[in-house]
Amino acid sequence: MKLSELLRSECICVHSTADDKALALCEIARLAKQCDVLKNVSEEAILEAFQDRETLGSTAFGNGIAIPHCRVRGVKDFVVGLMTIPQGAEFEADDRKKVQLIVFIIAPRQQSDMHIRLLSAISQVLQDDTSVRKMIEADDVEQLRRAFLEAGGEDISEQLQIHRNLVHVFVQDENVFREILEALRGLENISLSVLRAESPRTYLLPSVRVKENENHPCRVIAAVIERRLSNEVIRRVEAITGSLLECMGVLVAVQELDYSAGSLEI
Repeated sequence: MKLSELLRSECICVHSTADDKALALCEIARLAKQCDVLKNVSEEAILEAFQDRETLGSTAFGNGIAIPHCRVRGVKDFVVGLMTIPQGAEFEADDRKKVQLIVFIIAPRQQSDMHIRLLSAISQVLQDDTSVRKMIEADDVEQLRRAFLEAGGEDISEQLQIHRNLVHVFVQDENVFREILEALRGLENISLSVLRAESPRTYLLPSVRVKENENHPCRVIAAVIERRLSNEVIRRVEAITGSLLECMGVLVAVQELDYSAGSLEI
């Protein structure tokens, strides 16, 4: 996959005067609508999709950067766009810095896995402060486009190869379950589902042994997570339970995944 093919020149704007998130989202929706890929989607629908995503939490991740992103039904290909706001726009960032660079992504509804991978790859591109500064200071569309592509590389296929693990957290205490679920929901790019088992044995993997106890039903949190974050999952669980080696009532199992794809309606 080539970043140059996903980045649409008609979706690039320099020196925007938007001074808050609402105005910035309106402007990127207008920019996005200029792309032929989105000809069958209204500007209002694009804006609503961005706004819905923002209700889950700000897409500003600090250092003056935001990556608004959404999936839209009926879209057949990815659209990536850029916008600079030299004076900065209030975007509810955790570090309270105003956003000066926006990279936005519109993805096909049915390609959530590739959407997450592209989001992760672009996030890595924006870790280079020198490249980000060069983008913010670009004087025209072509200069901004070139700076972004130079930072990201032409072919990002290798960056999109994200290794994942499947994590199961078995919890017998309802209060502890809620604490752990909230702690894990805060992780980036995590897919969570919750099951209820009348007995721990119902959902445990064959290789995991546990003492049968029919009087202690449990909740099972199943999470697909980037492999690099697996230790963080364990750390967050142990921040609540203490050492898992000494814990009774909570069990964590981690498996490496050879393949994961697809999406679920939420």
